[in-house]
Amino acid sequence: MKSMGFVLKAVLFLLVPAALLLRAATAPTATVKGYVLDSACAFTKGLSKPVSKECAISCAKAGSSLVILADDGTIYWPIADTTPSRGQNPKLLPFAGGKVSATGKIYERGGSKAIVIEKIEAQGAK
Repeated sequence: MKSMGFVLKAVLFLLVPAALLLRAATAPTATVKGYVLDSACAFTKGLSKPVSKECAISCAKAGSSLVILADDGTIYWPIADTTPSRGQNPKLLPFAGGKVSATGKIYERGGSKAIVIEKIEAQGAK
């Protein structure tokens, strides 16, 4: 009986990472254009762009997650595809309050959208 439990655990140990890799491999790559701002303002203030660069930086340094508010109003949560995962504020902080073009794998679940950023660059605000 103990060997059966060991075999089951070993199979699960191998299948779970394989399933995660398969899901990552099937995630579409896209480019998202929009503003980097803190998540609280993105949801509670109904902004179409950040109040200011200083405001976005201040909120991020206080612990608020930075997000990308796309031109169409979609909010993208920047995520890592590593385990353990890491916050993405350090990657986004140089762009806080500004307009960016971010390319990466897009994930969608329960109405939320996330992006694993592979490339990000500043864009001129319009």
